[in-house]
Parts: sequence; C-alpha cells; structure tokens
Amino acid sequence: MTHRGFRTGLAAAAGLAMTLALPVTPASATPAAQPAAPDVAAARAADQAAASGLDALKRGPAEAFQRVGLTAGGGGLFYGAYQRTYQGLRVVGGDAVVVADGAGRVRGTSAADTAPISVGTQALVDAAKAAATARARLPTVDSVSTPEKVVLAGANPKLAYEVVVTGRTATAPSNLHVFVDAATGAVLDKRDDVKVFASGAKGQAQPATVNVVGTGNSYYVGQVSIDTTQSGSTYTLRDPARTGLSCGREGGSVYSGPDNNWGNGSGTDLETACVDTLFGSQTEWKMLGDWLGRNGINGNGGGYPASVGLSDVNAYWNGSSTHFGHSQDNQRQATSIDVVAHEYGHAIFQTTPGGAGSGNENGGLNESTGDIFGALTEAYANNAKDTPDYEVGEGVNLVDQGPIRYMYQPSKVGDPNCYSSSIPSTEVHAAAGPQNHWFYLLAEGSNPGGGKPTSPTCNNSSVTGIGIQKAGKIFYNGLLKKTSSWNHKAARKATLEAAIALFPGSCTEYNATKAAWDAISVTAATGEPTSCSGGGPDFSVALNPASGSVQPGASATTTISTAVTSGAAQSITLSASGLPAGATATFNPATIQSGGSSTLTIATTSSTPTGSFPVTITADGASTDHTATYTLSVGTTGSCAPVTNSTRLNIPDYPASAVSSTSTVSGCARNASGSTKVEVHITHTYRGDLVLDLVAPDGTAYRLKNSSSDSTPNIDTTYTVNASSEAANGAWQLRIRDVGPADTGYLSSWTLTV
Repeated sequence: MTHRGFRTGLAAAAGLAMTLALPVTPASATPAAQPAAPDVAAARAADQAAASGLDALKRGPAEAFQRVGLTAGGGGLFYGAYQRTYQGLRVVGGDAVVVADGAGRVRGTSAADTAPISVGTQALVDAAKAAATARARLPTVDSVSTPEKVVLAGANPKLAYEVVVTGRTATAPSNLHVFVDAATGAVLDKRDDVKVFASGAKGQAQPATVNVVGTGNSYYVGQVSIDTTQSGSTYTLRDPARTGLSCGREGGSVYSGPDNNWGNGSGTDLETACVDTLFGSQTEWKMLGDWLGRNGINGNGGGYPASVGLSDVNAYWNGSSTHFGHSQDNQRQATSIDVVAHEYGHAIFQTTPGGAGSGNENGGLNESTGDIFGALTEAYANNAKDTPDYEVGEGVNLVDQGPIRYMYQPSKVGDPNCYSSSIPSTEVHAAAGPQNHWFYLLAEGSNPGGGKPTSPTCNNSSVTGIGIQKAGKIFYNGLLKKTSSWNHKAARKATLEAAIALFPGSCTEYNATKAAWDAISVTAATGEPTSCSGGGPDFSVALNPASGSVQPGASATTTISTAVTSGAAQSITLSASGLPAGATATFNPATIQSGGSSTLTIATTSSTPTGSFPVTITADGASTDHTATYTLSVGTTGSCAPVTNSTRLNIPDYPASAVSSTSTVSGCARNASGSTKVEVHITHTYRGDLVLDLVAPDGTAYRLKNSSSDSTPNIDTTYTVNASSEAANGAWQLRIRDVGPADTGYLSSWTLTV
C-alpha cells in the first residue's frame, strides 16, 4: 500500500455561506474630514471596485458582489474577498478578490473563472429529491443538510442544490458537498471537506479561568513550554489566548488534570501527543504573526480544536478540526511539527479568499500549502531535536518508508518535479510536487550548499534562493489573491505581483520568484508583471453606472473607478467630451491617483436636445491615457430597461419600523406606465406577515401586498401596479414591513420595470 500524504478538504461554500449577509458598501465620493484608518480606506476602495465591475470583476445585471472578508497582507496591502450572487443566490465558484492599499487605492483584482451567468431560478427538481440523491453518495450517512439553492459557476453555469452529507467513505470520514442539478437531478460536482494525511489509510457556564504556562514532555521536540488554561484547581490543554486551539482524545473531551505538567515523552502516550500537537499549532500561530502578519489560523484571531488517538495510520483536517492518528507500527503518533502545521495549513488555505476550491490541480496546491506551512513552522521553531528541513513527515515515518514527500526533489517518492498538462488529472498528493519544488528553489535555490540538498531544475537552470522567510512572505501574499479556480499559472502571477509589492525597488525577489517558476515549467500567465517594476506604470478605468437617463434640466451621476494594473500609482486628470449642447460635466475630484475614484455629474439645461449621447471620459495619466464611455439619454421615450437591486437586505422582525432598500436607481425618463411591474424575491419564514409598498420618487406609496393568512414561506412574485401618474425618473424604493410575530427573512433582489 502506498501512502500519499496529508489530504485536506473543501469547505469554501460552507465557510462563505455563513457571511453572505455582508453587503458591498460603495465608498462615498465625499472626502472624510479625517483620513480613514488604512483598513477602512482599503475596504471602501475595494467595495467601490466591486460595485463598478472593475477589470476582473465584470458581472451581469442580475449579479452582485458581497464582501465576506478583508485580510491585511504585506507591503501595506489589504485583500478583500468577495462572494458573487445571482438574483440573490450564492454563486459557487464565482468569487473574487480586490487588492487595495491603506491610502484607498485599488491595486489589483482577480476572479474565479466562469462563463456569463444566465439561468432560471425556479427549480424543476424538489429539494427532497436532491437530498436523497446526495445521501446516496456516501455508504455511511450520519446527517444530511437542508438543500440550498445555488448557482454552480464554471464553463456552463447551472442552477443547483448544494447538499452537505456527513458520514464516511469506505476508508475515511467525509463532509461531502454534493451539487445536484436543479433541472435534471443529476450530480454536477462533489467536494469533500475532509483531507486525510495519507491516501489508502484505514478508517475509523464556566468558572473563571487563568492563563498559565505549562510544562510539556513531548515525543518529537523534548521538554517544551505550552500555553494552557487554569480554572480553579484544574488545568486544561486549551490555549488561553489563541481562540479555538485545544487538544483532547479522539471522541472525548479536552485533556485536563490537577497539575500543569503534561505527557511522559512516550510515542504511545496520547497526552504526550497532545503536547506535540499544541506546541506545533501554537508555534505555527506565532510564525504566522511574526513572519507573515496573519492574525491566527483563520486570519481573524481564531483557530480550531485538535484531537489525538485516531484509530488510523493517518491524520486529517475535516473543515473545522484536526485529527491525528499513529504510525503503522503504532509506536509514534502522527503529531510532529510539520504534520500538525500541515493540517492547520489546510485550514489557512480554506480561510484565505476562494476557500478550498475543487479539482486535482487546486487540490495539489492545497496539499502543497500544507507542506509549505509545515516547513515554515519547522524553520521558525528551529528545534534541536526536530531540525528544520524540507521533508514531509520524516519524524513520524508513517509506514516505515521515511518521508512521504521531498520538497526539494518530489520524484524521490515518484511525484512530479515539474508542471505539465497532466497535473490537473494527477492525484492531489502527487500534484503537490511542482509547487513544493518551486518553494524550495525560491527559498534555498538549486544548489544551496551548507549541507542542504541540491534540487534539480526542469530547464537545467541555476536558481539562487532568497531564504525561507522571504519565500514564505511571497507565497502567503500570493495566496491572499487566491480564487476558487486557483491553478499554477494564477499562483505564478499572484506571487510575482506579491514580490514587487513586498520588496519595492528590489529586483532580487521578483527575479528569484520568476526563475523558480520557470525552473518547474510553469510558463508565463496572461497579465503577469514582465519586470520587477511591474512592466511600467499603468491603470484601468470603469464607470458605475455606465449610462443614465434624464429629462432636460436634470442631472445624472456616475462613479469613475480606477485600479493600478502595473508599476507605481500616478496622477490622473479627468475630462469629458461629446456632451450635448447645454450640458456640463463636473468631476469631484478632477484629479486623482490611480487606484482612486471620482464622481462625475453631468448637468443638462432646459435647452439640451433630446436623444442618446455617448460621452467620452478621458483619464489622462502621467505615463498613459485611458478612456471609458458613458451613455447619456436625454428626454428619450420608448422601451426602458428594468432597474435591478440585488443587494441582500435583512428584514427586521416585528414590531420594527418599515425597511426601505438603500439603492438609488434612475428609472426611464418618461412617465411610468399603468402596468408598472415589480419582481420581488424574498426569503422569509412566513410570507403572510409581510406588507410591501413601492415608493415613487415623489414619495407616493403604491401597495403591492397586504398581510394575509397565506402560510407559505418566501415570495417569488411579480406584482403589477398602476403608477401612470408618476415620473419614472428618480429613485424608487421597495418598502417592506413585518407586521407579525418575530421570525426571520431577507430581501435578496427586486426588479422594477416602469
């Protein structure tokens, strides 16, 4: 039996689903009286870019981006993670990342690969059938989640149910995400949260606390200090400051005792295994903060529990906790520093933008991420008994064959040294080989000397390393730009950009990063920086909205967003041409730095002619110019495009006051019709409690729905209202009132056709 090494699982969808209520809040065009804090300024700029559809963030009219996280990286950069929605449904595989700096400038964007989305939102297959189909995917089932209707992105987006089935495969535990086609009932995709250490393995009110330092007698690193918790006269192996970190017996509680001395140093003692586990996870946490600037395992000051005594020749991460078994001869627990850090490395991969993704290439990069964090944690610990190296699991000797992977030469155990077109179909542990090889070359080089092993390159080149700490910074900051369609080319581009951002004015790090990718046969990605200066200063421009309609004498506004696409930020002067007679354009401000935004107001007069006018917005930069087109319609008649609001809005419970949507949208510049239509999508416990009104620009309210005895949940309805006396131009609002007992709900989207 060949044991491939640490597996990990996919929990991108589950992790993101918990935070979808965070809306995109575009930055205000009015400068604040005091400079915003760097993270606030970055978040505002990132939200504005997402709302504008800047660069990689292009989206359809029924789509929106919602920020689900903001992580500080190196070089003063912040990485905003965004979830795409379609008509209020979560889009699995539609995520994106916006990079912004503390001055409020957008520095880059990336998005998961997906074709344009145009699917119906009414399922033909009922949820119960989807749940039964998903249940059949595991031989042993403990629980099945309530099916959630989502859009599964990709080359051919489809409406689907996501169902999470918890149980076991033939060999291991499983938290399996099953995506069932909502039209046909076929299984479209499967993704498992659980990643096991070795493939083919066998399966199976609190009192006041005091923060204390205990003595641990470990098997792998000797006697160490570990942070523990005291409650009264009882001590526990629970970290007092690092939220979530603890260790206990598999299927049991966290270890506790009457003193603060833990373990006996034996390879067969499970309390000793917890000493190694807690020491390894606490050391990784310190490394993340000191070397990489990350706040805890999940990036938000949190971690995850661990258990030892798994009755497997294995270890695994299941999406929310780590589990450690033993060696094949049962003489050692699988809890060495690199194994512990590897499993928690899967948690880091899962909680960086894009989640855990799917597919073998993505899975290989996930496995490699665990190996890289294992090597980084060993180097940070610099322990005399478990000296730093680039071998995976050498201390555990899982199946009496030494390390399960060699980062400096993956082929020593039959894994590929080089990237090739076969990697996307290669088993995930073997697919870790190329990126592991890249990291060793970046950190140490092809012939580092000093007793460190040489590393053969795929192009017979010689690579000079930059040290493991610098390599770790570049790798981690590249990881912060990850999306769910992460692959080697995307990682190459992201790490080259990270090298420039982290080490401005130096070409050494950029050149080494590029040379290491070249040395493992990962070729250049589209749009990657071509030099250490980023290929020369450049920027991009987007408008939101890109068109507007006014009556003569009225004005229209749009936000101009820019992003630095390469090189340094530059000064940009804004101007407009192609305005109709009598119209004027005002920019606030008229000069910005690339990465910033401005508000354009086009004011017309009563003499401005009617018609449609393409207005050219010119962004005149110091080194290059770009243009964008804004279509201004003045006093036009005829058919009008629907106005859509797809921002998720929570509905306060009774007896809260009425809720109005906060989007400001312009209808068509003519009178509304006698059959104005409003399409509403509301998820709610009891629809009979809801009263809906459409509020016209002049404040007139038109009743769409009264409260009723209708006991069905949710609303997916098109209402018709006679609003022929209203001028459609201006901001319309949907007003919702919950007039019944407390229950839950939210507005996901609504479309107004005037």
